[in-house]
Amino acid sequence: MSAAAGNCTDPVAPPAAKKVEHRMEMFGDVRIDNYYWLRDDSRSDPDVLSHLQRENAYADSAMAGTKQLQDNLFAEIRGRIKEDDVSVPIRRGPYYYYKRYLEGKEYVQHCRRFIPDSEAPPSVHDEMPTGPEAPPEQVILDENIKAQNHSFYHVTAFQARISPSNKLVAYAEDTKGDERYSVYVIDAETGATVGKPLANVTSYLEWAGDDALVYITRDEIHRPDKVWLHRLGTEQSDDLCLYHEKDDIFSLRLKVSDSKKFLFVASTSKNTTSTFYLDISKPEDGLQVLTPRIYGEETRVSHRGNHFFIRRRSDLFYNSELLACPLDDVSNTTVLIPHRESVKITAMQLFADHLVLFERENGSQKVTVYGLPALGEPFAQLQGGRSIDFVDPVFSVGQSESQFASNILRFTYSSMRTPPSVYDHDMDTGISVVKKIVTVLGGFDESNYVSERKWAIAPDGTRILMSIVYRKNMVKLDASDPLLLYGYGSYETCIDPSFKGSRLSLLDRGFIYVIAHIRGGGEMGRPWYDNGKLLKKKNTFTDFIACAEYLIEKGYCTKEKLCINGRSAGGLLMGAVLNMRPDLFVAAVAGVPFVDVLTTMLDPTIPLTTSEWEEWGDPRTEEYYHYMKSYSPVDNVRAQNYPHILVTAGLNDSRVLYSEPAKFVAKLRDLKTDANMLLFKCEMGAGHFSKSGRFEKLQEEAFTYAFLLKALNMIPTHGSA
Repeated sequence: MSAAAGNCTDPVAPPAAKKVEHRMEMFGDVRIDNYYWLRDDSRSDPDVLSHLQRENAYADSAMAGTKQLQDNLFAEIRGRIKEDDVSVPIRRGPYYYYKRYLEGKEYVQHCRRFIPDSEAPPSVHDEMPTGPEAPPEQVILDENIKAQNHSFYHVTAFQARISPSNKLVAYAEDTKGDERYSVYVIDAETGATVGKPLANVTSYLEWAGDDALVYITRDEIHRPDKVWLHRLGTEQSDDLCLYHEKDDIFSLRLKVSDSKKFLFVASTSKNTTSTFYLDISKPEDGLQVLTPRIYGEETRVSHRGNHFFIRRRSDLFYNSELLACPLDDVSNTTVLIPHRESVKITAMQLFADHLVLFERENGSQKVTVYGLPALGEPFAQLQGGRSIDFVDPVFSVGQSESQFASNILRFTYSSMRTPPSVYDHDMDTGISVVKKIVTVLGGFDESNYVSERKWAIAPDGTRILMSIVYRKNMVKLDASDPLLLYGYGSYETCIDPSFKGSRLSLLDRGFIYVIAHIRGGGEMGRPWYDNGKLLKKKNTFTDFIACAEYLIEKGYCTKEKLCINGRSAGGLLMGAVLNMRPDLFVAAVAGVPFVDVLTTMLDPTIPLTTSEWEEWGDPRTEEYYHYMKSYSPVDNVRAQNYPHILVTAGLNDSRVLYSEPAKFVAKLRDLKTDANMLLFKCEMGAGHFSKSGRFEKLQEEAFTYAFLLKALNMIPTHGSA
């Protein structure tokens, strides 16, 4: 490596964390953790904070020579954003609700505008009136004002928290990044606060009529465990606990039905769900059982007319089947859509006259619309669903809020070369109308980019899907191009091929960008997830390595040009493959990485641990202990050469404790045998999702991209882009 890429000329020495022996023994196996002291749950230990600050100072010093490049990258990325913008309005009763983005401002305004003819049936061609003749815009909440006294500020799901009468708004506010929220109720007209805020709650929050809220709180290990009914004007201490989930494997979720008639409380583990319902018109009746707890069976529910709809998954129906049952006889189910081996139901959306299924087949998404019998008529197996056509071979489509009583489905769409778009689809005529395409400034032209799908072969013969994008006039495809390979592969999460404006700063410098759809995710159906978890977790890592080897073999890049990236559970992926095949990559970025797997999973006092045992296994069992130890990144760091590595963390992160990446970096510094960069950046005022401002986040991306370009020796001579 050249001196430009290494750290040997940096004026600040790499921080060497002190060693304090901490002995751990289980099943006759002894582990010595010299950096256990870095975990401080109070986030106040001066030695810990000093070490993190030294790491930040060292990272900044090591990257000091890239300051001009970082500034250029930040200006590029920000320059593609239309700063003064408005989201697609959502129609609710007599108002359009939307978000307004202001030039130069980090946060949004939540606004609404009266609909003059709100009684007219909605159409895909409707547009919110603007201009001097239109009803005036009303700013309900300006986050920029609320955020003034906070280094971190996040409001969640504001537009979903409008009261049924449209008179009140409830919103959940996080000012640290630890996902412990305070809930405020305000008058939508005046902005005046109504009553006292609810403290230490989750972001699960729904209205139960116009004068009551249902919300969920967490226990001491950050597990959502209690659901409450709060009457406006009363003290939080007087709230009624509707349900307490005492099994620490299970967590609670809350959602409102598409019809807005029922609230659903789900008690869920990684493979089991039971569901309760609350009739919003009769909250005093409390929660009623809809789907009982049956181990290994998962359900998702909604409502229309006199029926509940249930999406059910089990080992027998692993890609889900769709059922309906009468409100007054929930055990009397009718199969509407049977289980299909090649098609996985991922979500459903109900309307007065239609049912929409979001599905996956062969790694691609699809949206299918079914007509429903009139309210009150009996159900039979649904036939003749009509799929919506999409142009790109590699794309991402998602749900968006739609009006239950209408015939209009709203969805979002993008591809790796197509900016995010919002469509309204007339489910009767099949007509789709684009309501907004996100503006990408700076001369962007999607025809300059190519997206494609390729398949690698894993060691066990499984075909692994990859989504690829590059700029066709910049890439030679002769093994000389730099490439960034991204992976996640956990929790059945699908990393779909969608657009990201900041990524253009790499593509326009000749990078190829690839998503590896590895096992542990859900892209290829439920078995794809099952074959990448528990005692099959290593498939996730070997799948990723197989993708990297395929890309090298087919001439997309060489080892010297191959960079990798992953966050959270994807950071575990980074740590594992770096230990397994450090020779295969030139640089790696591990964001808030879950890298101290064994120690964390052995400690049920750490947030989220107990609910994670069904994902990773319970290492209090000997088989899982040894299997987990065999891949846990912190436990497998050894004396060998590693590529350039950038690791990030958030001090207030409640999902992956900052101490995990801190320990990983400390052990790497002690043992690795190369002179390549090893940088650690810890955001001291943020959590799992980094900084909260829309432009602040771009600074982190500019830093990351500059790190990759430095590792590849691609920094321009005079710092220009």
